[in-house]
Amino acid sequence: MRQSAMVALESLYRFDRLKSKKDDVRRPLRKLTFCVERRNELAPAEEALTQGEAIANGANLMKDLANLPSNICTPSYLADQARELAKEHNLGVEVLERADMEKLGMHTLLSVAKGSHEPPKFIVLKYAGGNASEKPIVLVGKGITFDTGGISLKPGLEMDEMKFDMSGAASVLGTMKAVATMKLPLNVIAAIPATENMPGGGATKPGDVITSMSGQTVEILNTDAEGRLILCDALTYVERFEPACVIDVATLTGACVIALGHVATGLLANTDSLARELLDAGQEAYDRAWQLPLWEDYQDLLQSNFADMGNIGGRAGGTITAACFLSRFTKKFDWAHLDIAGTAYRSGKEKGSTGRPVPLLAHFLMARAVAVADGKP
Repeated sequence: MRQSAMVALESLYRFDRLKSKKDDVRRPLRKLTFCVERRNELAPAEEALTQGEAIANGANLMKDLANLPSNICTPSYLADQARELAKEHNLGVEVLERADMEKLGMHTLLSVAKGSHEPPKFIVLKYAGGNASEKPIVLVGKGITFDTGGISLKPGLEMDEMKFDMSGAASVLGTMKAVATMKLPLNVIAAIPATENMPGGGATKPGDVITSMSGQTVEILNTDAEGRLILCDALTYVERFEPACVIDVATLTGACVIALGHVATGLLANTDSLARELLDAGQEAYDRAWQLPLWEDYQDLLQSNFADMGNIGGRAGGTITAACFLSRFTKKFDWAHLDIAGTAYRSGKEKGSTGRPVPLLAHFLMARAVAVADGKP
């Protein structure tokens, strides 16, 4: 029943707000009726429909944000949308400005923003559905609202699709909407580092060495490996929440598309139990992920002669070495990384956001809510 509601709303989704003439729908769906065999199934069926609607609406929020062009959906626009979401669902919200980030030492995040005229934002949303004593689950979403590659400029072909590089941020906002609508008995925090990655006279250059918020230094070998630079400061920032676990979501590597195509989301984690929870949630939602290894052997590929690490590890195992980079900032909590580069949006004639992995994340959080209700840690 839940899945049926999700599929029905998925089929109705249209993004035509920027067209001067809207697409005509000759036979719009007016009503959908579901039947249950027994009266005692009515209550759980109604709950499933409510859940399906909440998840679909969360996915639709992700699609709306990701489908917008980058001249509209800027870091400031994302911050405003977070404030609107907070107002609608009574969430806590805080938006850190450039000066706040400088005081915190978020220099890897700010290094990505140096080439852009758009001010960076660091967005924090808090949903308090659980007991005050319960540790929060933290979702971190990559919010690169447009990615040119910076000084390491991308090829022009299909660069328009780099407006989708904030899909991680959009998915986290969509998940927060779903969680708040369902009123899950959990504490959930969203952290979104948002900026553009642009070339310019002030832009970070290959060979520069940057000190992250954690104090670890990074040699920038390729400015197009920018997502990990904004995420690593975000991962350090969320330590202060003493999280039950942290899940970051990012269109991080083209290597993930080569490895898994457009079917499965890449999953890497420093805790196998957390990975299994996410894999199970993906199967239930039919928003599937596939776990890749996070073995110590791969860490050597990030060695640098001039800093604690380089920001890339070469072509071999690119998705894994990107996660290895992030893992160096996650020593204090259980952490999983979702690489959605191949699953967050479609190219070509059907170009547009897919809404993934909102269903996966929502089902993961629903399962956690059931575990809390059952008294499990």
